[in-house]
Amino acid sequence: MKFSMRLKLPVSIGAAPTRYIAKLATTYAKPFGSKIIDKYNFDAFVNPIAVENFAGIGKSMKHKLHSAQIHTLGDIRKRRGTLESWGPYAKELYKRINGEVDAPIKTTHRRKSIGISRTIDPLYDRGELKRRVHVLARHLSYAILKLDVIPTVFHLGISYEMNQKSHKNISIAELFTEKKFDSLCVRLFHEADTQKRLKVIRLSITCSSFTRDSKKELSLIGFEDDKKMRTLTEQTQILRERYGIDTLKWGGEMQ
Repeated sequence: MKFSMRLKLPVSIGAAPTRYIAKLATTYAKPFGSKIIDKYNFDAFVNPIAVENFAGIGKSMKHKLHSAQIHTLGDIRKRRGTLESWGPYAKELYKRINGEVDAPIKTTHRRKSIGISRTIDPLYDRGELKRRVHVLARHLSYAILKLDVIPTVFHLGISYEMNQKSHKNISIAELFTEKKFDSLCVRLFHEADTQKRLKVIRLSITCSSFTRDSKKELSLIGFEDDKKMRTLTEQTQILRERYGIDTLKWGGEMQ
């Protein structure tokens, strides 16, 4: 904890009988702190919390609870019959809030997508924005290769000043190579950049629909050339893992 405060990294810790309540405790311990919930302080901690602050209660459930004059977690705990009459999900929700059930701990997790995003100072220069897309693509490519997956759906999003947004998606079932991915990201940026008179404040790239999780088959068109480029990509990855991700950069980053 002292180490995180010295570096100004926000670290908070919550401990409770169940993961649901521990998550809640962690939220109230932020940004630098710890909170322990046990049977002695459970009621005092849980009951005053607004219903919308509990994970699993979205807008529709919040409105439904409010319409029934239920505004806090303590109100929910007093209205077990009401919650149970709303169906299985509400019944399970009551048990979570009351600390009666816990979520299983998963030791393995199959990622379905991977992405990267950066918030930047308002920037109009499209040349510089393109350079930053190159940088994001290189870092994301490194992460994709570490996961050893082949994404087939690609998304690039742009957030502008004045609360304007734009995005572009494309689906391509081909062998993943960094060079092709870099070119694809730049292409998506040009197609997504529909508000060229506005400054950009955020860029994001997301890849999903990995071949291991979908029924898509890789295209055989240009497959042999892609295999050669894939070998180069893998060799580049080895160098970066040994000497750092900035060891090799694309020429587009040097503008």
